[in-house]
Amino acid sequence: MDFLQFLFSLKRNQKRAVSLVIDALFLSLAFWSALLVRIDDIAVLANPQHWLLLFIVVPLSLVGFAKLGLYRAVLRYMGLQAITAIGVGVLLSAIMLVLFAFYIVDGQLPRTVPIIYASFSLVFIGGSRAIVRSLVGSGLKRVGEPVIIYGAGVSGRQLFTALAQSREYYPFAFVDDDESLHGTVIQGVHVHSPSIIRNLVKQKSATKILLAIPSASRSRRQAILEQLQSLAIQVLTLPAMADLVSGKKLYSDIKEVEIDDLLGRDCVTPRADLLAANIRNKVVMVTGAGGSIGSELCRQILKQCPKKLVLFELSEFGLYSIDRELNAIAKELSLDVQIYPMLGSVQRENRVQAVMEAFEVQTVYHAAAYKHVPLVEYNVVEGVRNNVFGTLYTAQAAIAANVEVFVLVSTDKAVRPTNVMGTTKRMAELVLQALSDKGGPTRFSMVRFGNVLGSSGSVVPLFRTQIANGGPVTVTHPEITRFFMTIPEASQLVIQAGAMGKGGDVFVLDMGQSVKIIDLATKMIRLSGFEVKDDNHPDGDIVIEFTGLRPGEKLYEELLIGNNVTGTEHERIMTANEAFLTWGQLESILERLDKACHGFQHEVIRDILLSTPTGFNPTDGICDLVWQQKADKKHSSGADSSNVVPLVS
Repeated sequence: MDFLQFLFSLKRNQKRAVSLVIDALFLSLAFWSALLVRIDDIAVLANPQHWLLLFIVVPLSLVGFAKLGLYRAVLRYMGLQAITAIGVGVLLSAIMLVLFAFYIVDGQLPRTVPIIYASFSLVFIGGSRAIVRSLVGSGLKRVGEPVIIYGAGVSGRQLFTALAQSREYYPFAFVDDDESLHGTVIQGVHVHSPSIIRNLVKQKSATKILLAIPSASRSRRQAILEQLQSLAIQVLTLPAMADLVSGKKLYSDIKEVEIDDLLGRDCVTPRADLLAANIRNKVVMVTGAGGSIGSELCRQILKQCPKKLVLFELSEFGLYSIDRELNAIAKELSLDVQIYPMLGSVQRENRVQAVMEAFEVQTVYHAAAYKHVPLVEYNVVEGVRNNVFGTLYTAQAAIAANVEVFVLVSTDKAVRPTNVMGTTKRMAELVLQALSDKGGPTRFSMVRFGNVLGSSGSVVPLFRTQIANGGPVTVTHPEITRFFMTIPEASQLVIQAGAMGKGGDVFVLDMGQSVKIIDLATKMIRLSGFEVKDDNHPDGDIVIEFTGLRPGEKLYEELLIGNNVTGTEHERIMTANEAFLTWGQLESILERLDKACHGFQHEVIRDILLSTPTGFNPTDGICDLVWQQKADKKHSSGADSSNVVPLVS
């Protein structure tokens, strides 16, 4: 083994020289062995004509091997190309032996000698390489962390080959659901049934399981992860097949399990006609373009080739980041799309209208909003200003600028809201419904969905950070549940739903089954290779702590106010037929709300939100931080403060 290590440490040219010398010796050995087997007389070694024949055939054979690319193949990763080069090269060498034998030994060479020579050459040259490759796989690679590869298909074999190039992991076993593969050996490694995976983990003290099933459906991946989480071993996964095929990712780019795999929802292929309807060759504007939803909307819109894409964003850094990213994507994909980064607030109607009119915007996706529940509870006036009046001003600007389509990105928290954020989003829906009922050039629609994985404020990145730091993992309540969807899927569905709008529509996305947050936290801990520490497992690694519901937070989210819901032509999109206010009824409410916000009259704001038919049912008193500071001062001076709510971190 030390000799092999020495050989592999040589420079590339030195390795080729060694290979040439060894192959020359093997061809010579094959030639003399063929003669001795056929003639059975050691006197053939003294025949100068045989030596002359050998000195001509061997160098020419080596040249043939070189031309066929045998010495460009890396020995430890020898594949079909190298095997083909050996076979063709040996055949050419045998043919040269026959041809030159007529001129040098007058055709006296027995006819079976070239056949025997070819056989010995294949064994010596091909067999020696196979032996060295096997030794490398069984000896040199037995270093690094012992891991199991789940999936013995093409991806699993590719992953094994990729890992052989590093000393980080040592894959000692394959596991696969295909019973026909059980008991077989692939690249020197045995394939086992998933039923014995626990024994395999104990056998070699495996540290990780690598999922090599990039083309499997999410539901299948979820079922596998459900089996593996009981092992409390870290599970890593290959990138998606699309990224592997496109070359964006390599088989060696293993990563942590994606949370959408845990949810198990298979994405429905988006309909191309709906994606393109309001975008292709049109001028499209996205408000809140630098946010998690807004930025993904921009990425999806860019792929549909709009004439112009207007990015409207309050945050300078957010706008800079998404503008730079989109221009890079457009350049990479050779997309002829003009991208315009525009700074501004949706609370300034004249700015919004000026932008829409200047670029002749045809489609607006309104994603600008304050959506973090506790933060809006602590900053009530700004939440109302941005979510309610920001939507109102943007919608009125769209009407004045003759925008064709206006799509509001709403939330499940707008249904029977217990917090200010959800109530303001329901108010925003009422604004668009009233404006749509009033009539005008703009077709308004709203799309309501739940939490998106990876968005700002999402529990998933928080849990990852807490697990990486050794815990504790914080969950607000043991019974809390949420709907989840990936950002790309949600953005695609928003675009498709907007294309189906007729005016005043409230679309609801099929979010699948709600997920218990404590179950999600437990799975993430166990699939990261740790055990949950609790009363039943006092020797566990990471504690889950319950911090209590935050101001305005609900245990369960809903997507519908009533049961009056109908399907659409898209299987993941429904439409809710809900009661709304006319513009005449809503206008006076908005005027009083505007006045209350201007005077920072939080009690009045609370009364207006409660009296408006939004279904607002607050679980807490007024939590605005400025209002609480004033209330605390009044309390210290003896005034009543019954509405004051202690701050919850």
